[in-house]
Amino acid sequence: MTTFTTLDLRQARARLHELTVIDVRTPGEYAGGHLPGALNIPLDRLDQALPDIRTAALRGEILVVCASGARSENACRTLAENGVQAATLAGGTGAWAAQGHDLHHPEGVRKATWAMERQVRLTAGSIVLLGLVLGETVHPAFRLLSAGIAGGLVFSAVSNTCGMAAVLSRLPFNRPRQADLDATLARLRNG
Repeated sequence: MTTFTTLDLRQARARLHELTVIDVRTPGEYAGGHLPGALNIPLDRLDQALPDIRTAALRGEILVVCASGARSENACRTLAENGVQAATLAGGTGAWAAQGHDLHHPEGVRKATWAMERQVRLTAGSIVLLGLVLGETVHPAFRLLSAGIAGGLVFSAVSNTCGMAAVLSRLPFNRPRQADLDATLARLRNG
């Protein structure tokens, strides 16, 4: 089993200037506000960035962040499996902002995208409600839709993954701009 360290908000804030911060959220979430100096490498593109992350890890510690800490923990596990030690931020950018710390925004970005967790709650709740309503008014088999979502949520909690978030992250409003991975990796290489 791979392990990683967790930095609390106080530790991360005190050491932010010496850490390479990688934000693994979608470009839309990143645009909605990120830690100062954070580089956006979406979780689904982490494998592509591994060589450059390895190089950055030789220069100093890597801090991986997301909205709440779940995706960054998964990223840290992936990095550890590939020989890169990294830390995650306890509570993610949500906890960072809740403590009153600044979040930065890319230039020219005005509209914030909902956090992925909020999008998942809205989507799951809507599908469950639709399944129940259609199960009562159209055909009882529609209740299976609600049962499927409930089963998916249980699996998500047990495995600490979220298939619905993976699907939602690919929607256009979660990618208001293409993540310029090449530019991000060049910044990562140059320290």
